[in-house]
Amino acid sequence: MFNVDPNLIVECAASGGCNVIRAVVISLLIFLTLLTGFAYTTLLERRFIAFIQNRIGPNRAGPLGLLFPIADAVKLFFKEDVTPTNADRVIFWMAPVLKVIPSIMVVAVVPLGPPLLIPWFDGLWYRVPLGLTDVNVGVLFLLAWFSLGTYGIVLAGWASNNKYSMLGGLRASAQMVSYELSLGVSMSIPIIITGSMSLQTIIDSQASPSILGWYVFQNPVAAIILLVALLAEVNRAPFDLPEAEQELTAGYHTEYSGMKFALFFMAEYISMISVSIIAVALFFGGYHFILVDQFPILGPIVYAVKVVLFLLGMIWLRATLPRIRYDRLMALGWKVLFPLALVAAGWTALAVLVGDAFGQAAGAVAWISGGVATVIVAAVMLQGRAGEGEAPSRIEQVALERRGFGFQVLSAIGILLMIPVWLFNGTLRQLRNVQRAVRLDDTKSGGD
Repeated sequence: MFNVDPNLIVECAASGGCNVIRAVVISLLIFLTLLTGFAYTTLLERRFIAFIQNRIGPNRAGPLGLLFPIADAVKLFFKEDVTPTNADRVIFWMAPVLKVIPSIMVVAVVPLGPPLLIPWFDGLWYRVPLGLTDVNVGVLFLLAWFSLGTYGIVLAGWASNNKYSMLGGLRASAQMVSYELSLGVSMSIPIIITGSMSLQTIIDSQASPSILGWYVFQNPVAAIILLVALLAEVNRAPFDLPEAEQELTAGYHTEYSGMKFALFFMAEYISMISVSIIAVALFFGGYHFILVDQFPILGPIVYAVKVVLFLLGMIWLRATLPRIRYDRLMALGWKVLFPLALVAAGWTALAVLVGDAFGQAAGAVAWISGGVATVIVAAVMLQGRAGEGEAPSRIEQVALERRGFGFQVLSAIGILLMIPVWLFNGTLRQLRNVQRAVRLDDTKSGGD
């Protein structure tokens, strides 16, 4: 964009003072952007659902209802803050914070735009990365913070001394275990393609003159699994079982009020923004789009537009789909998404291996054939789940499960995992036999 003498360009990451200032400024920008985004995502949700349902929506507080988030903040700030008598007070107060912090921290390793050249008063130009940090295990960092986010919900349910809250916390933990497996496998697919866990490397590898370089077009099944798993991870409808008000009166946050409830409310909407940022980075090209390479300043704007589109999709799902029944939620995670994610990961690994060994054309054939096979398998699995009628007896249910594709895939994986154990046990058994034979020979020799 600028014709700058390369001798005048300084890498901000290599300059101590510049790097410290950059980290402080970007941290403040991320924090303020997420807080503002949380506030106005609530307004976006009200407006968009009103549009879908042919209603007017919020229009009283300020022009077009733009002051509604401020009115909600003032209302929650002055509400009475109640703590149950028999609650574990320390954990009860800490749980909302444990839910908010991970939803903010996951953004720390995601670059939100290409590096910008910024002139300074010393006559030099500084190349400033638009991410807080770029760690070489960025995807692992994301999975770690995703796991910690569930502790806030589980501890809130346990510390409230309320059976409905406890049930909501247990639902959240079961949901996290079942869907985080699919999430981890689907997040491994960009790692297999690029050979790196760095979010910067994954985004840069999707740079292309057209959008066909995005990984969603190379493995759309994995992208869909990732989106479903992320939706379940943030407990958004139709996966909002931990706070099902018809069954649990409000779920894990039944006993929370005032600002502590506001923290849970804030964590949910910040998590929506965070998971949208991550989905865009892994499968939808990050900040890459038309003209971004020529005008890097457009990178953050492109990223923001993509995130808003994902937020609209989440809101649309909430306005459209009913809440899933709990047993079907678990069955979808274990019997459909997880086996399908394993198939998609195997397809990706095979296609990359074929491409490296036999060339790009053979790799493209492997991508297409594997994709078609995975889509057929997904259709068969979903058709099988949809074809189930009334709930069968327990014996019939076990028999049906063992005939299912998901059960067969998991059984095959279990056999493969058990092979080293069998080899170890067999070797140990032979060594014991040899030891026993040696002792027997020593005994006979001593007797002679």
